[in-house]
Amino acid sequence: MPLETDAVLDRRLLRRKVTFWRALSVLAVIVGVTVAGIASAQRFGWVAPLEHVARVEVRGVIAQNANLVRTIEALGRNRNVRAVIVTIDSPGGTVAGSEALYTAIRSVAAVKPTVAVVEGTAASGGYIAAIGADHIVTRETSIAGSIGVVAQFPNVVRLLDTLGVRVEAIRSSPLKAMPSGVEPTSPEAIAALREIITDSYDWFQRIVKERRGLTDDQLRLVADGRVFVGRRARDLRLIDQIGGEREARAWLATRGVPTSVRVQLHRPAAATDLSWLRSVSGSLAEAVGLTEWADRIRSSALAVQIERSSLDGLLALWQPPTP
Repeated sequence: MPLETDAVLDRRLLRRKVTFWRALSVLAVIVGVTVAGIASAQRFGWVAPLEHVARVEVRGVIAQNANLVRTIEALGRNRNVRAVIVTIDSPGGTVAGSEALYTAIRSVAAVKPTVAVVEGTAASGGYIAAIGADHIVTRETSIAGSIGVVAQFPNVVRLLDTLGVRVEAIRSSPLKAMPSGVEPTSPEAIAALREIITDSYDWFQRIVKERRGLTDDQLRLVADGRVFVGRRARDLRLIDQIGGEREARAWLATRGVPTSVRVQLHRPAAATDLSWLRSVSGSLAEAVGLTEWADRIRSSALAVQIERSSLDGLLALWQPPTP
């Protein structure tokens, strides 16, 4: 009997130890997730330090991006944001999407010092976004400019003729849904499209002239669709300064924002409701030393954020000439 009693007591003691360690493990997981969640929130701009310089990124082809626009506009209302750095590396995109970014950046610049830092390219729509800021900094080898608008559409009429295919269309008026690309484009349709392009181009030139303080002669020199590299762009007054984020911070210091104020990246909300889970998982993986897995998780999260938007409408897009 004493042996059986000892065995029972040992089992009870063992169960208590197992229960204790289980509870401790659950508590550790909760604390870890909470800490990682806070770290991820600060990393992605959901929870920012009390006083900071906000950085937003404009990268790749520009389309309508309501989340990015809302993120930028919110910076103007955030009392903890002392200034804004807009990091740009974009060949442009749709005129409407670029205009939305420009308007959002101007709304912030109206209340806070705002500087654009061009990492590689700020052409066409990317340059539209850049001139929304009050100061533009580029590398010596960065590309800026490409002031112009284009509308492109394939015309496969001759191919269809070769295949013996004819497209029939019944329109309410001759210019409805023209040009179509599957029918010969009439001179009237070309004229109507050119009018739209001209109006958009005039708007583009007007904001460049106003924002960069150019004369008509200076504007004509830079508004023929060409791109310019670093120093040439500065000489033509398309940008203000050669450098990077350090030079941008120095300029902000002249506007009363000390370089000691930390920079915090603000990213738009991801398109998926599980974005928070990816962020927390990435931070946990990094915390335990699994850096490679953390990078993979963040890469997958970034891929989800990319909007699958088609480039409908007029484009302010720079394309390098093909050899």
